[in-house]
Amino acid sequence: MGPVISKILSLYNVNRESRTTNHETRTMITTVVFDLDDTLYDEIDYCRSGFTSVSEFIANLPGSPTAQPIFDCLWKHFTTGNRTKTFNTALDQLGIDYDDKFIGELVKVYRNHTPKITLPTNSKDILDQLNGRYMLALLTDGFLPAQQLKVQALGIEKYFNCIVYTEELGRDCWKPSPVGFEKVMEILNVKSQAAAYVADNAKKDFIAPNKLGFMTVQIIRPARIHTQSSDQADAAPQYVIHKITQLPDLFG
Repeated sequence: MGPVISKILSLYNVNRESRTTNHETRTMITTVVFDLDDTLYDEIDYCRSGFTSVSEFIANLPGSPTAQPIFDCLWKHFTTGNRTKTFNTALDQLGIDYDDKFIGELVKVYRNHTPKITLPTNSKDILDQLNGRYMLALLTDGFLPAQQLKVQALGIEKYFNCIVYTEELGRDCWKPSPVGFEKVMEILNVKSQAAAYVADNAKKDFIAPNKLGFMTVQIIRPARIHTQSSDQADAAPQYVIHKITQLPDLFG
């Protein structure tokens, strides 16, 4: 291992055991593929925006409380770990009657709302810096049009040579499926050894790109939602960074 690689590993707190021999002989990186949520911005901001819209929707129904106590109740349950029955639990606490149809309506409000989110300055600076030096792509799981609305709200379409929403390829193509990554490679005509994937979720994000031969980089944002890891082979990222501004030095 050369001194330059050793310096990078020390600087970026890389898990040495997770590095693959594939990276030792890697060609020059020409393409950087980004995840979206908790990679380019804090997903918790989207969640807050969504619950605000849901609160306003409920508040407009006859006999409902005002929006603020509804939001406070939803937010309390969500931020204390209730990620699957947030609406049900909050409505129970608020004394609001509901059925499965009403819960479905709230889910639609959440997923179809126009999010009030902004691109962090450091993410914008990095996209500006990498744009033109590398081909850039976005690969993101999630429900349509929610993911599309996020991209529009962040104003980031202009940075990417291609955007792949795995939902458009089929629900079974969500990560850890390799299909989305293969689609990016096909569209951009790039080999995996010349590509890097930057994402946040160590449970699912890196399995497919590791197997395909991508450089994989995990960014750990302080406010990230998904903190789980995986025992599955090839799940660990090759590099771990805590600031998106560290990316250019990794690519050389």
